[in-house]
Amino acid sequence: MTHPEKSESTPGLRLRQGFATANGVRFHYAEAGHGPLVLLLHGFPEFWYGWRRQMPALAKAGFRVVAPDLRGYNLTERPAGVPQYRLPLLVEDVVQLITALGETSAGLVGHDWGGMIAWYVAMHHPRLVRRLAILNAPHPAAYRRELRRFSSQAWRSAYAAFFQLPLIPERVLRAHGFALVRRALRGAPARDPEDMKRYIDALARQGALTAALHYYRAALRHPHPDCLRIIVPTLLLWGERDPFLVSALAEGLHEWVEDLTVERLPHATHWLHHEEPDRVNERLCAFFK
Repeated sequence: MTHPEKSESTPGLRLRQGFATANGVRFHYAEAGHGPLVLLLHGFPEFWYGWRRQMPALAKAGFRVVAPDLRGYNLTERPAGVPQYRLPLLVEDVVQLITALGETSAGLVGHDWGGMIAWYVAMHHPRLVRRLAILNAPHPAAYRRELRRFSSQAWRSAYAAFFQLPLIPERVLRAHGFALVRRALRGAPARDPEDMKRYIDALARQGALTAALHYYRAALRHPHPDCLRIIVPTLLLWGERDPFLVSALAEGLHEWVEDLTVERLPHATHWLHHEEPDRVNERLCAFFK
């Protein structure tokens, strides 16, 4: 069941916000437009607001766009403990959220951790996913392939190993008013002080930072589900200057994805949906239409 609560303005759009219960968790979401559902899944350390540049374009193109705060983030509930952030639970969150929103299927867009979840939703629940769009999130099989090759991906992922420590990552990331987080978000994701304040306020909520780090802890401690071949039409948008992910992760995916289009953005980094919103929006609208 959904519970619309209030509206909020974002450039070019009047948003509706509400809550829906899925998989035993109360999810907060922002929504705009009417038509076929397109669900936008954010990554670390963002929340629904990270899609503010995509929601107006998709709504104008004739879609009902819903951007939830993922489990543990911002205004969504935060179950306690690392096991509560295992990937099968995150996948089931999305499956049940589609139903809670009154729909039987959705176009799915995911970035970073949202992209990882979206890959697995499409693998294991293809009937729920009309089309899949991924922004700089590695296919899990390709990610394992690059780690086995001893490429630079291993050291680029070193931060995830640091996140496995108890308590220390939280202290480091909170230090000096979330200085490291501010450095990571400064620029495209948070171009002005108001944007930065929204991000920091969301992450500073009681338990939110720990919940976000539990995604990484659960990924290492609880093995991912098996990779299945993806049969739904898939679009992969890849910023080639991503400091966290090697470009080779966008190569050789046809072994695992049946109907795949890859488009590289040579001047974009990990934050391609902020850095080149017009191009990303154009490709998403055309793909889902």
